[in-house]
Amino acid sequence: MKKIYTLSLMVFAFASSFAQTFYSENFGTPSATTLFPAYTTGTAPATFQNAAPITYTGNADVRKSSMSTGYLGASSNGNAYLGVATAIGKFMQIDGLNTSAYNSSDLVLSFGYLTGVTPATSQVILEQSTDGTNWTPIVYTSNATTAWTLVTITAGISSSTTLSLRFTNPGGSAQIRIDDIILSNGAIAPPLCTLLFGAPTTLCDAITAGVDTYTTTIPFTGGGTATYTISSNVGALAGDNPSTSVTGNITITGVNEGSAIVFTATNTDCNLTVNITSPSCSPPPVGVALPYYNPFNYTVGATLGTQPSWTSTGTGDEITVIAGNLNYLGLPSTGNSISFAGTGIDNLLPITDNTTGTVYYSFLLNVTDISAVTNITGGYLAGFSESALVSSFGATLWTKQVDATTYNLGIETRTSTGVNTTFTTNAYTAGDTHLIVVGYTFVDGPNNDIVNLYVDPIIAAPKPSATITDTGSLLVDLTKIGAFLLRQDAVNKTPAVQIDALRIGTTWDDVTGINLGVKNNSITGLKVYPNPITNGKLFIETSVNAEKAVVIFDILGKQVLNTTTLTNEVNVSKLNAGVYVVKITENGNTATRKLVIR
Repeated sequence: MKKIYTLSLMVFAFASSFAQTFYSENFGTPSATTLFPAYTTGTAPATFQNAAPITYTGNADVRKSSMSTGYLGASSNGNAYLGVATAIGKFMQIDGLNTSAYNSSDLVLSFGYLTGVTPATSQVILEQSTDGTNWTPIVYTSNATTAWTLVTITAGISSSTTLSLRFTNPGGSAQIRIDDIILSNGAIAPPLCTLLFGAPTTLCDAITAGVDTYTTTIPFTGGGTATYTISSNVGALAGDNPSTSVTGNITITGVNEGSAIVFTATNTDCNLTVNITSPSCSPPPVGVALPYYNPFNYTVGATLGTQPSWTSTGTGDEITVIAGNLNYLGLPSTGNSISFAGTGIDNLLPITDNTTGTVYYSFLLNVTDISAVTNITGGYLAGFSESALVSSFGATLWTKQVDATTYNLGIETRTSTGVNTTFTTNAYTAGDTHLIVVGYTFVDGPNNDIVNLYVDPIIAAPKPSATITDTGSLLVDLTKIGAFLLRQDAVNKTPAVQIDALRIGTTWDDVTGINLGVKNNSITGLKVYPNPITNGKLFIETSVNAEKAVVIFDILGKQVLNTTTLTNEVNVSKLNAGVYVVKITENGNTATRKLVIR
């Protein structure tokens, strides 16, 4: 039987005579080839080891092919891929490094390096900057050929609170890959550390509507050769001890949902950190039925993420409900509208899964201010996702500044860095209202789905030719469409916008028909009680108390009850104790609620 014990949490003080690693990045373990922007928002272990204030940008991607090996400390999981000979200029950039606590003469930079040919004809361009604008080369030597090697640089690294590093493909090689970047102090090679951590796994202890706890397991190898001090910022540590065990698993238990874990292992030669993102322990959302129409008939000042069916992700300011409507010939003006700008929380709307045909979304868009969108590729503000829980976006709508008062619109089949976006040649003026329709079409075969953008089509008329079309992608097609996204990316990427009259459907008429304005996916006066249920009876009341279709799903999304009732009582006595989602439809309006049965 494996011995379980509590690991020490005592603080270990480094002797100043030893080199110390203060930054390391092994690029996690990607589930598939993933471009940097998407990888940044991923969930551990499929994301970068380091979070803010350190940021990662560029048009490179992270892959798990040709994994690093052959040098001490090779992590053998994901690595940064800077492309092949034709990918001249492909790069990755790391910002937010703080080396100010050390003298420049003591700083050491190392990284795993793989290139396709000898260094004489191919050497990755390595540069540094302390202001993000002015870049200087870092001189180094390497014997890299077609095998992984470790590059160690002991001179020329700047001491700065805002150090940036940039790796760029110069062309002329079969491929360039980077892994295991380490910054340390001490004018020697980075410390030799035999301890390696594998990809951590997380498991919710329960899945309820409240705040649950979760458990993390971190596998390790290379232990048993030194004494390590182990610590975690949250939770209780247990499991195998790397000070005495060569391999094993460390567990962290009792961590509240929503709390990230920062786990460290240190000694004189090691300063290892594992960042673990909390899993979601909430029941999966039930997608709203299509066609869907939303005039944002919510209270002015309310946040969109707190409204029925909507979910939120990220941090920062909210997408909010504002008074007034946008107007377009042939469409009714009802409800209110929403507004957002710059960086902040994203909102997703789960919809019923779609895997064939064309799925459309449309809304009225007024870009009220484009002046802050200075990024050369712009940014995207809306799109589809495979689900409300997965960051796999497609059919994204982009804006890019032409000048301080005009902009282009763009679309992408799958979201990357904006370099593959198809943009309109026509420039649109800030302050004008436009009807935007985007359609994602599933096509048999890989990497060939199609996205069309229609700007200002005529209401209730046949579908016109697309304004622009985007086909294929560097990334694989969406496997399904299960959510709609509104995104607040960054101050220099997301303009100030007002949006109204959102529609989602599987036909052109669903999103442009004149009669869509009469339907709103909410039920007036809806009351669902008791919650939790203890006597097997669920009561549903509304303002009109008409016939209602009631469908209940378990936490795995499986339908467990489907009934129609003319009364306000539903018998749920045959359902086991647990968390469910109930979907109610009355007079064509639909609403969902979480439900607990005890």
